[in-house]
Amino acid sequence: MFFDSVPLDILARALLLSAIALVWVIFVVRVIGLRTFSKMTAFDFVATVATGSLLAGACQATTWPEFAQPTLAISALLGAQFVIAKLRQASDQIEETVQNEPVILMRNGKISDDALRETRVARADLIAKLREANALRFSDVRAVVLETTGDISVLHGDDLDDAMLEGARSVTS
Repeated sequence: MFFDSVPLDILARALLLSAIALVWVIFVVRVIGLRTFSKMTAFDFVATVATGSLLAGACQATTWPEFAQPTLAISALLGAQFVIAKLRQASDQIEETVQNEPVILMRNGKISDDALRETRVARADLIAKLREANALRFSDVRAVVLETTGDISVLHGDDLDDAMLEGARSVTS
C-alpha cells in the first residue's frame, strides 16, 4: 500500500491509517454533534460499538477501498443515528418504536422480584449496584431503575420527586 518492504508497510499503515481514520471520526462527530456517543438509547450504544469496530477495520486495511468502506460506513451509521434522534424528537410514535422503556426494579426500599424476573436482572447484581451507589440501607433507597441503555440508576436519600420516575414502568404480577 505504501512501501515494498512488508515491515515498513505494516508500520506505515498502522500509523497513517489509524491517524486518518481517527481524524475522520472526530470530524464526523463534530459535524453531527456531541450526542453521537451519548449512549442515551440502545441505538446509540450499538452505533458507538459499531463505530469502534469500523474504526478498527479501517486501521487494518491493506488497500484504499478496504479503508474507504469502513470510514464511509462510520459516516452512514452516525448519520442514521442523527436522523433517528431527530425523528424521535419529532414523533412520539417513533420514540415508542425505537426507545426501550425504563423499568423500576426497587421502590421505597422494596425489591420487585417480578421486575427482576422480567428484566433478567439477578438480585445479586442489583445489590452490587446499590453498594456502588453507596446505599447503606434498603430503607434509604427511593428507587432503582433499569434504564433504556441497560444501566442501573440508584436514587436514594430523604425524598424523591415522582417526576424523576417519569416514563419508568412498574412491573406487577
